[in-house]
Amino acid sequence: MPDIIQLLPDSVANQIAAGEVVQRPASVVKELMENDIDAGAQNVQVVIRDGGKALIQIIDDGSGMSETDARLSFERHATSKIRQAIDLFAIHTMGFRGEALASIAAVAEVEMKTRIHDNPVGTSIRISGSEVVEHEATSCPAGTSICVKNLFFNIPARRKFLKSSSLELKHIISEFQRVSLANPHVAFTLSHNGADVYKLPAGNVKQRITYLMGKNLGQHLIDISTHTSVIEISGFIGKPESAKKSPGEQFFFVNNRYMKNPYLHKAVMRAYEKLIPTDSIPPYFIFLKTDPGSIDVNIHPTKTEIKFEDERMIWQILNASVREAMGKFAVVPSIDFDSEMVIDVPFFPPSAPVSPPEIEVNPDYNPFDRDYVSRSSSQQTSRPHRPSVRGWQDLFQQEQGKGFDDNLEQSAPTIFEPTESEPIVPKASQRFFQVKNRYILSSVKSGLMVIDQKRAHERILYENYQQSISAGSASSQQELFPQTIELSAGDFALLHNVVDDLSALGVTISFLGQNTIAVNALPSNVKVNNAEQLIQGFLAAFKENTGGQGEDMHHRFVLSLAKAGSIPYNRSLEPIEMQDLVDKLFACQQPNLSPDGKPTITILGVDELEKRFR
Repeated sequence: MPDIIQLLPDSVANQIAAGEVVQRPASVVKELMENDIDAGAQNVQVVIRDGGKALIQIIDDGSGMSETDARLSFERHATSKIRQAIDLFAIHTMGFRGEALASIAAVAEVEMKTRIHDNPVGTSIRISGSEVVEHEATSCPAGTSICVKNLFFNIPARRKFLKSSSLELKHIISEFQRVSLANPHVAFTLSHNGADVYKLPAGNVKQRITYLMGKNLGQHLIDISTHTSVIEISGFIGKPESAKKSPGEQFFFVNNRYMKNPYLHKAVMRAYEKLIPTDSIPPYFIFLKTDPGSIDVNIHPTKTEIKFEDERMIWQILNASVREAMGKFAVVPSIDFDSEMVIDVPFFPPSAPVSPPEIEVNPDYNPFDRDYVSRSSSQQTSRPHRPSVRGWQDLFQQEQGKGFDDNLEQSAPTIFEPTESEPIVPKASQRFFQVKNRYILSSVKSGLMVIDQKRAHERILYENYQQSISAGSASSQQELFPQTIELSAGDFALLHNVVDDLSALGVTISFLGQNTIAVNALPSNVKVNNAEQLIQGFLAAFKENTGGQGEDMHHRFVLSLAKAGSIPYNRSLEPIEMQDLVDKLFACQQPNLSPDGKPTITILGVDELEKRFR
C-alpha cells in the first residue's frame, strides 16, 4: 500500500493557520495595532478602504525593525516575546512582531517599510501569498508602515463570505475602540475612504471614553476602583439612566488586553438588578490587573477569551466593587431639603368653620327647550342651590321613556338576552387578557391561545412595509422639529452606508458631522414618540442580522425597521389595542411566524390544561 500521509507546503500550512487568526479585515487591524503598541509607538494611523477588503494600512512611529528582524517577522513561529515554554504563562505584551504577520501574508498582498531610529536607511519587503516578491533597502520615516491589500485574494471561498463594506467597517471600528481604550496614552487616527472616523489625542481613560463614545456618555460615568491581594479593578461604569437595549459599550480588559467573559458580565448585571429594565445593558469600561501567572490567554487563537485561576472570587470582588461605586456616588435620586421651591400651604386655626363646597345647579335647565334662552335672560337669578346627587339622571332617558331607578342602592344588574338579530359579541375586555405586559391571552375552541405582542406587531409592520415598498408608496411624515442624535463612530459610519435604503422606508436623515445626525422624517404608519429610540433600535436590529446582498439585504432593512417600530415588552395594552393587534395579525399572510422565523402564536390545548389539574 503506498504512503498517503505527506507534509503540507508552507504556503498551504500558512493559509490554514491564517484561518484561525485572520477571520476578517478587523482581525488584521487588531493584530497590527497591538504590534504597534508593543513597538512603543506614540502615534498610530489606521487607513481603511472599502471596509478593509481593498486596503488596510497602519503606520506607527515606534522602534522599527532591523533588516534581519523585518525578514524573520514573516516566518512561521517567529516571535519576539517567547524564548521558552514557561514564557507562555507569563505574557505581558501583545506581540512585538511576528506570529500574525505570517498568517496575514499568506492570504493577502503585504508591503512593509520599517526603519530603526538610529539607522539612516530602512527596509522594504513585499510579499504576496507567502512568496517574497521584493526585499530591498529604502528611504522611509522611522517606525513601521504595513500595507495589506486584497485580503483573501487567493482564497475566493473565504473572500465571498466577507460582508458589506459598512459591516466590515463596523467590526474594524470595534477592534479599533478596544485597542485605543486600553492605551489612552497613545494618539490614534482612523480614516475610511479618505474621511476621518476618529482622531484621538493622547489623554486619560475618561477622556478616551468621551472621544470614542460621545459626550453624552461621558456625563454619566462613575469611577470604580478596588485593590485587593487577588486583583486590582479600575475604570468606569455607567449610571442606570445610561443603560441601553443594544450592547456595544461593554468592555473588559485584563492586563490591558481586551477579553470577553460572560461570567463576569453577569457580576456587573447583578449589581444593576432592579435599577434598570431587564432588557437593558449598562455601559462599563473595567480594567482588571492581576498576576500573569494566574491567567491563561492562550485558550483561543485571537486571545479574546481568558481563563482565570479563581474566577468565583473575582466574580464576588467585581460585583461588590460595582455596588460600592454606585452607592458611593449616590446614583439613587436623593431629596434636596435645601430647595428654595417651598409649597405654600395655607394655615387655618382649629376654630375655623368647615363648610362643604357648593355647586350652583339650575334644576329647570333643559338643553332641548329653544325658549329657555330667552326666559333665562329675563329671569337671571344668582341664588345658590344645594347640589342634587340624582339630578343628572333625568338627562339620560331610555327609548321607552323610563328613567333610571331612583333608588340606586336597590337596583339590580340586568342580564343581556340576545335575539336572533343580535348575536353575542363579547367586549374586548372579556376576550383578551395581558400577562406580564408581554403576552396576550384569549380563549379559543381548542384551548388557550397565547400571542407574543412584540413578535405579532413585528409581523404586522413587516408586511405593511413590504406592501408599501413593492407598491412604491412608502410614505413619510416630516418632523416639525428635526431631532439631532449623537451616535458612536461605528453607528455613524454604518448609517452613512444605508441612508438610501432608510429613505425608501420613509426615514429621512441628514448628516451634520461630528457623528451627529438629524431625523427629518419618519414613516407615517409608525407611532414613534422618540426618534432616537427608533434609530438606535434600527441599528441594533441591523447589527444582529448579517446577511448578504440583494433580496436578503432588502429583507434585513425591512426587518430592522419593523423590530425598531414594534411594541416593546413591558408595555401595558388597553383591551381595544389588544383586539386591534390580534385582528391585524390574523389578516397577515403568515400570522404564525415573526419576520425572523420565530413563533408568534402558541395554543395550550384543553388536554394539556386538564393534565395540570390532575
